[in-house]
Amino acid sequence: MENIDEIKYQEAVKRVKRIKGFYSHAAVYVVINIILLVVNTKNSSEGFFHLKNFITPLFWGIGLAAHGFSVFVPTMILGKNWEDKKIKELMEKEKNNNKWE
Repeated sequence: MENIDEIKYQEAVKRVKRIKGFYSHAAVYVVINIILLVVNTKNSSEGFFHLKNFITPLFWGIGLAAHGFSVFVPTMILGKNWEDKKIKELMEKEKNNNKWE
């Protein structure tokens, strides 16, 4: 049982690091894009609603959305218990494979 608890703990640590990485990415996205918008509108005679002001936030936002999906969606689709079930299944297979050797 200690081995299973250790595996769960390590997986939880990995998950927290992935979530923290996403939040850091989102914070940098917001700060940098605010700076870019301020600089671009200050130095532009065309005003705020110009295409060049939205290209970087758009494409970086697509990347940020992909990052968010990779962090949060697997548990939504597969369920929270899926990982536990899969870990137990793989451990059982490994245990059964070692019996015959």
